[in-house]
Amino acid sequence: MIKDIIVNLEHDVSRDRARDFAITVGETFDAHIAGVAFAYEPEFPGYVMLEIPPDIVAAMVEDSKKAAEAAIRRFDEAARRSLLSAEHRLVRTVGAEAPTLFAALARRFDLSIFLQSSPDGAANDDIIESSLFETGRPVVVVPYIHKDGLKLDRVVCCWDGGRAAARAINDALPLLAKAAKVDLLIIENDKTKNETTEIRGVQMASHLARHDVNVEIEIIPAPDIDVADAILSHVADESGTLIVMGGYGHAKLREIILGGVTRAILKSMTVPVFMSH
Repeated sequence: MIKDIIVNLEHDVSRDRARDFAITVGETFDAHIAGVAFAYEPEFPGYVMLEIPPDIVAAMVEDSKKAAEAAIRRFDEAARRSLLSAEHRLVRTVGAEAPTLFAALARRFDLSIFLQSSPDGAANDDIIESSLFETGRPVVVVPYIHKDGLKLDRVVCCWDGGRAAARAINDALPLLAKAAKVDLLIIENDKTKNETTEIRGVQMASHLARHDVNVEIEIIPAPDIDVADAILSHVADESGTLIVMGGYGHAKLREIILGGVTRAILKSMTVPVFMSH
């Protein structure tokens, strides 16, 4: 079950959509929710810091602290309105350390929730990738254009028979069990097509059915279409409300590399995406 949720709180009030989405997940599962806001210290090379007047640096630190405190107040008010068990944490750090700090916190929660990076420069890729690879826990990424809470009308589970997809589907079972309908989606191309593709789909569908999941297999031949495009097209055509997929890629030291499909989905997503690695 999902009983403990952590959400990354945004400084900009216009980007509170991940917080609002997280609260609806909390309401669905009667879960505890923790909001984390970062107060950033400026991160400049030493020779640059020597050139910046101390009062300017202090003002930058204070502005970030005030923005983080405002995000926490908005979170506390929203949690109270929903009658949820909630807590908040204000973490002071430099920007480069935030992803590692959040990942360390998130290992103690069932689910982490973030807002997608946006074209206006609001970048969450590092903290999303760090949590995906370093926590051993699933994450949900909410589109920056998203205005709704959690909807489980039609969940699309991306299935290729691999371990990342299996992990994601298993982690998502509490959501799948509440979904009105679940598509087990297999994108069939030269890379994935083989004699066992359909059999694997049947076996996984049978497994989900034993968990009382209302599941149907959808196999889409896509020899000339990018896999991410095929997934997003199916979601749009079938009015999907949530994507479940494995987070493909690997972490090498502090450099995190996402697989092409995962990165493309995170860039072009139109509905929330649940991922595990």
